[in-house]
Amino acid sequence: MKSPNGYGSVFKMSGKRRKPYMVRITDGWEFDPVKEKQVQKYIIVGYASTRAEGQQMLADYHRNPFDTKLARLTFQDVYEYWSKSKFPTISKSNIHGYEASYNVCGTLYKKPFRDIKLADLQYVIDSCNKNFPTLKKIKTLFNQLYKYAMQNDICIKDYSTYVDILKHSDKNPDKRDHNKFTRSEVDKLWTMKDDPFIQIVLMLIYNGCRITEFLDLKKENVNLEEQYFDVVASKTKSGIRRVPIADKVLPFYKSWYESSDCEYLLHTPDNEHFAYWNYHTTYWNALMENIGLDHNPHDTRHTCISMLAEAHVDPTMIKSIVGHSGAMSLTEKVYTHLDVKALLEAINQI
Repeated sequence: MKSPNGYGSVFKMSGKRRKPYMVRITDGWEFDPVKEKQVQKYIIVGYASTRAEGQQMLADYHRNPFDTKLARLTFQDVYEYWSKSKFPTISKSNIHGYEASYNVCGTLYKKPFRDIKLADLQYVIDSCNKNFPTLKKIKTLFNQLYKYAMQNDICIKDYSTYVDILKHSDKNPDKRDHNKFTRSEVDKLWTMKDDPFIQIVLMLIYNGCRITEFLDLKKENVNLEEQYFDVVASKTKSGIRRVPIADKVLPFYKSWYESSDCEYLLHTPDNEHFAYWNYHTTYWNALMENIGLDHNPHDTRHTCISMLAEAHVDPTMIKSIVGHSGAMSLTEKVYTHLDVKALLEAINQI
């Protein structure tokens, strides 16, 4: 049956193509100076593998017309538009998490967002060989992008909700057991305490911070006189806290504080803010190799918790110092108001 005027057409292009059928609609007329006559203008709705698929695309378009310019936006385009509005409102650690998730989505970059199906998203999850916590972050990115796309009429269906990561819940190829610093290893670090980068390791061991919390610590949130600093951005609500500065590492804080005009307590040799991956790969790994130890930055946090427990510090106090998100009871959250003096007495026991 012939389509009505202005309905559009499915046109087979020449050559060998994965999707040889162009789906197009008419968009008025324009003068062609070469042919010296009026010719039709077309708007491309999309491309199809078969004529039947193309006819279905055309029918779907007429049931729910959409902006064809938006329809041509790729996964990469949508990510860039979304990130411009999202990133100014979140912490740097969250930005790094989204960027890392995006980096494993290479198979999606050039695909029109509207054409992406569940199988495309699931392929990223199934083939990226990441651990389960990372897969959750990737799915969160998918959720965020689809929410943005639907709000802006870029797509009409949210496939991200159907992505299955639970089948990989026991998969953790990057997992390593917590490997706390031994007492002899801590003593070894103290023999090298004049090295500023050894000082960072010791500061982490005696404050229990997540590495990103400490790298993002600004001087304005450090109180050297009263020996504490405030973590104002963290991955959990419990992570927003006041952290005591132990007596034995206070000189290191003072030295780093006075070492440059950088707004951050810790900084690169060029007085720039440490990005996590730069610090981890360029400085931490090289340092551990040079001194013959095998640890990652998170081991300092585990070491602090273990040392506090070995010193018989009250569990509630430990949770408060390190910002532990999982174990504090409702009573502890509501009725525990620990002042700096109490926190300082606790941290000085290790």
